[in-house]
Amino acid sequence: MSDENTLKIFPYLKNKKKVKVTVLKIFDPKEVFENPPVEHVDPWGPCPLFYEGQEIIVGRAGEMPDGFCASAWVTLWDKVRTLSMGGSFPYFKYRDDTIISCCSDGLRPVIFQLERIED
Repeated sequence: MSDENTLKIFPYLKNKKKVKVTVLKIFDPKEVFENPPVEHVDPWGPCPLFYEGQEIIVGRAGEMPDGFCASAWVTLWDKVRTLSMGGSFPYFKYRDDTIISCCSDGLRPVIFQLERIED
């Protein structure tokens, strides 16, 4: 649903902000473990769902974007919600509208930057 239609149906969302999710780093399992603690299946490699530099916009309704990894979304959702509602993460100098987080795949993690954006 477009942001415009979403706001018509749910006008209370007008004060929420969009969040830009940028893929900063995708790790190959070989970068994480020289000898993985579990035996993997083939094909084996970095996460195939994202690419470094990819930018994904989460609309005001906070819905998971099409094609987004559901497991990664569960990990990021609370941070997306906090940023979209105006909350902040005071972990970086001069940037309380941004947080760096990763998915929960311990063998081939993806690092994301989440930032609140203005329309």
